[in-house]
Amino acid sequence: MLIPVADSAPNATKVDMLVTTTRSRSTIQGEMFTGERALAPAFADITVSIPPANVRKVGEVAWPRRLPSNPATDFATLKAEEITRDDAKKWLSASVRKSRDRSVLVFIHGFNNRFEDSVYRFAQIVKDSGVHSAPVLVTWPSRGSLLAYGYDRESTNYTRNALETLFQYLAKDPEVKEVSILAHSMGNWLALEALRQMAIRNGRLPAKFENVMLASPDVDVDVFRQQIVDMGKQHPKFTLFVSRDDRALAVSRRVWGDVARLGAIDPEQAPFKKELADSQITVIDLTKVKAGDRLNHGKFAESPEVVQLIGARISDGQTLTDSKVGLGDKILAATTSTAAAAGSAAGLILAAPVAVVDADTRDNYAGQVSGLTGPVGTQPRAPDCTAAGRSKESCRQ
Repeated sequence: MLIPVADSAPNATKVDMLVTTTRSRSTIQGEMFTGERALAPAFADITVSIPPANVRKVGEVAWPRRLPSNPATDFATLKAEEITRDDAKKWLSASVRKSRDRSVLVFIHGFNNRFEDSVYRFAQIVKDSGVHSAPVLVTWPSRGSLLAYGYDRESTNYTRNALETLFQYLAKDPEVKEVSILAHSMGNWLALEALRQMAIRNGRLPAKFENVMLASPDVDVDVFRQQIVDMGKQHPKFTLFVSRDDRALAVSRRVWGDVARLGAIDPEQAPFKKELADSQITVIDLTKVKAGDRLNHGKFAESPEVVQLIGARISDGQTLTDSKVGLGDKILAATTSTAAAAGSAAGLILAAPVAVVDADTRDNYAGQVSGLTGPVGTQPRAPDCTAAGRSKESCRQ
């Protein structure tokens, strides 16, 4: 997916982004980074081409039906280069100077995202929101499978220090006048923890951190209360996107002891209404918005009105889960009594019968077997998919 193609669509839009990641490097051409954890952060300079408006709906990622991508109809990679930390600083400096208000937008993806998922979804958000900030993608080690929930959660904890380091750099950079943060799902835990660490270390959060947008946060409401307290009275303007019909957060609630998840609360009910008002947190209820995936977990990115609202909020002061979800994954995630088995041997047993007949489940299943028992062999599927004329369906098969 990330092998650069020729810029062959003059009417396409280009989105340049800086990527910082704690993922391990991949040995597979066109993948760049895996879902495993690296010892130190890495950086990349990536340019994504987005096809003209007449071939794509606002809020949609036009995934290529076959590789290589066609920039006239698909999202396509024009440049994907790993760069050094010093080069990343130079990229940021140059991009900030081009911004109208010398601002930066940091995006932190959620659970179940592979590297290319986060890159393409962030490109879509930048384009459809109309923001003019320097775009910085923070992508942490997610294995891109519903069966890896526990691993993904620990990967956010693993990335806290690296994200705080980025925040500290942005706070001290005199060229950066304003920082906005947009986080989704499990990425909210990472964002909030890094901000909390920064506030405790520095005594407060910097005034230039103006907007923090929490989309469908997979965060325990009781823990969130404490995080806000720990950040102190001077904290950014928080905007909370909630949806009471978010099925992904309903499953998460069962996994975490039946405690409400922040992204699925009813903001008009006690005690939430008063607490949110006291903390000056703006709430946008998306329950009635008919957009997003079947889990109702990515409405803010896929609804044209909402993603443009995000752009307006940034200017004024994925599903994000794009990895293939197999039928077996859905059955496991939807079963209350077995949700906690995700990523375990029990979870694999439950998903095994469906993996026989469902290609997407097989794709995720192999990775989970590897995670529990060690590598099960080479992965020829990804190199084969780089061949011209191969469709994504045939590659999966």
